[in-house]
Parts: sequence; C-alpha cells; structure tokens
Amino acid sequence: MIPARTGPALAILTVVRDDLASLRDTRASLRAQDRQDFAWIVVDGGSTDGTAAWLAAHDDELFWWRSAPDRGLYDAMNVALEAALRTGAESVLFLNAGDRLVSPCTVARLLAALEGAPHAGLLYGDALERLEDGRLIRKTARSHRLAVLGMFTHHQAMLYRSRAVADLRFDLHHGIAADYGFTLRTLARSETAVRLPYPVCVFAPGGLSQRNARQGRAEQTAIRRELLGMGFGPAAIIQALQWLALTIRCNLPGIYVKLRFSILERLFLFR
Repeated sequence: MIPARTGPALAILTVVRDDLASLRDTRASLRAQDRQDFAWIVVDGGSTDGTAAWLAAHDDELFWWRSAPDRGLYDAMNVALEAALRTGAESVLFLNAGDRLVSPCTVARLLAALEGAPHAGLLYGDALERLEDGRLIRKTARSHRLAVLGMFTHHQAMLYRSRAVADLRFDLHHGIAADYGFTLRTLARSETAVRLPYPVCVFAPGGLSQRNARQGRAEQTAIRRELLGMGFGPAAIIQALQWLALTIRCNLPGIYVKLRFSILERLFLFR
C-alpha cells in the first residue's frame, strides 16, 4: 500500500554559490509554472555576491532556505534533501542554479506523472542542453536498465520519490559523480522506475561533471566496482569509451552533435 502523503507532492531543490544571476534564471522558470503548488528549497553555500540578501527579499516564494558555508555541491544537496524530507514532500527534483524547467507546464506534467505511477521510486525524462551557438539539443534519456554505463539522463531530469531516498545521502567522497552513486542506490531499492516521454529540464552547461570530466569518469568507475561489483576489465572499457565520447565532443563538436541524433545516442557514448 502506498502511504498517504502529508506534505507537498513535489519539492524543487536548488543549490547555489556566488551565482545570483543563474539563481534568478531558475527562479524565473519556476515562477512561470502554471502550477505553483510545489515547495522551493534553496541552499546557498555562503555566497558573497548578495545571494543571501536576495533570498531574504524573496522569502515569501521559498518554502525554506539557508545561506551558510558548506563542504561543496553534494553537501549542499544533502542539506536541501534533508529539508525537503522534513516537509513530508512526496518527491524531490534537484534543479541547480542556472537550470530551468522546459516549459510552464512542466510541474503540472510531473505531478500528473507522480499520481499515475505511485509505485515508481524514480521517474526520469529527457533534457535539453544549450550549445555555445545558442541552439538547444535534446539529450534523449537512455533506459535506466543501462545505468551500469553511467547516468542515463541528466540529474536535473530525475524525480526521486522521497520514500526511496529517505535514508540516502550523496557520498561526499565522490566530488563529481556522487549523483551517479545516489541514483544507483535509489534504483536498487525502487519497485520500478518510469521513463517520461518528454524533456524535463534545460541543463546549464559547464557544471562540475563537464569541467572535471576525467575525475568524474574515475569516480564512476569506482562506484561501479563498489555498488555493482564490476570487475576491473569491464569498468576500464566503459571508462575508455566515455573518454572517447568526450574527446569527440571537445575536438569535433559538429560530428558530436550529428552523432547525438544517431543510433549511437541509444547506446551510451553520446548522452
């Protein structure tokens, strides 16, 4: 039996540090939603650019917020998750500063999806990413059954059911790929996961995983071995193929974009 909900159906969790302009972009996306019956929680890592003052000025729009030093991105996300769980929220969506929801009806669609899939511990959709020339490309999600190969969609396109993550936190030993470990653990304890047939977020490029891709690949390899029991050989092959995909993206962006819309995107190189 699915337990009765006592808090909001959806909590949207945003972390930020010294990036007030991007936080405003995320806020504009949320304010544009047709449905406003969600809890917005913001954790600021002690910014010095006026973020705390801005949050105080917008206190009426926020369910909960905090501005204080933290130990980095995933520590802040743990703080936000704990705050969301205290609200009794049924589900959480991590939408970091600079990320946006795809359209004004996204929250409504997510709430309908939650209602229609009460047994799903994880729901996920596609993501859009803005290229340097301003174009948006749709980054199609892979099946969660291919999670062994890495994150099957962007973290900001994943909706986690609170009961599946109530005692989970992001592992601070992994500074880049902790979201991958968190997602694998969520899948392991979920009765089912549901693929949504639409994009959820517009992903802000230049995040940690893109700036520190080499470290991210190494952390993913360690997570596969730790959580999935994968041997050294298969883990090394996946890591090498990830390196190949990144090399093509960085050095041959035109070819990368074309490959993104080919059969290869249904595999694991070009996500």
